[in-house]
Amino acid sequence: MEAAEECQDFLRGARNCDGNLSDHSKPVNGYQKKTPKLMSSDSNPAAAVMNIGQQATLACLLEVMAPKPGNVHRGADFADLTFHDFAASAVAIAPAMENAGGRALGQTILQAIIATRAVAPTNTNLGIVLLLAPLAAAVLGDGSLREGVAAQFNSLDADDARCVYEAIRLAQPGGMGRAEQMDLADAPPANLLTAMQSAAGRDAIARQYTNGLADIFDFVAPRLQAENTAGHRLSEAIVSVHLQTLSEFPDTLIARKCGSAAAADVSVRAAAVLDVRKTDDQAYWAAVADFDFWLRSDGHRRNPGATADMICAGLFVGLLEGWLAPPFR
Repeated sequence: MEAAEECQDFLRGARNCDGNLSDHSKPVNGYQKKTPKLMSSDSNPAAAVMNIGQQATLACLLEVMAPKPGNVHRGADFADLTFHDFAASAVAIAPAMENAGGRALGQTILQAIIATRAVAPTNTNLGIVLLLAPLAAAVLGDGSLREGVAAQFNSLDADDARCVYEAIRLAQPGGMGRAEQMDLADAPPANLLTAMQSAAGRDAIARQYTNGLADIFDFVAPRLQAENTAGHRLSEAIVSVHLQTLSEFPDTLIARKCGSAAAADVSVRAAAVLDVRKTDDQAYWAAVADFDFWLRSDGHRRNPGATADMICAGLFVGLLEGWLAPPFR
């Protein structure tokens, strides 16, 4: 089926991987649609006015608006990809994320990508969708957000693999190349985690599926929370944690496009920019600008896109857990 026809199907009603309409009233992966504990207005102020899908959209918008070095933001476009593409994509995925607790994870991911391709000319958010979908579904669990994510991953099956493979093919992410094992051109495996484990060494998003989003829960989100608690403006906090994450985890999108040595070099440069922050705020922002210029000087091949995806997931965790809430400054 052509992408345009798939998008029309999505607008008419949620479609599963076999082309049949899904019954969202049935429990999926152990979850029944209900009022989530994490979404109570007491623990999560944003929940008083925003549903899960809207908070997913907000996380995407907060991430793309911040002037993160090397990425598209409200002050910098790429020749083939603009801020407006990311903003439209953020809105498009909201219905899929809002219904994540009532359908299988693979279906949520596929529906989000189908919706995205209706509004964006190229891949804007595959990594984001892969990270936000299990978080959106996990909110409906009885335990912590992290426990809910683990339950989602433990219940993945062949249907999820088929849906996610279809979503990746539809998104057409850059720099994928060929893999000796579990290549996207091959048939999907019986369990999606098998493919993610095969790709974990070369793809940061796949790695999150093998470690239960550990890099998000243990690194990105706590650093965002610390910056928020320290009273930094949100955009400044996002830029700082973007640099921290990039210095700690070489960006795998850069590695796929430019090689692992180039990705490691970018991490070293990010760490050097952070060192300047310790002594001189004005010099720090000048270093951020210089780093941004250098990243963009190669036709945005050094775009740290995987890092941006992880930042978005960390922001979504903050919104869902309630330690990040509007109004933002």
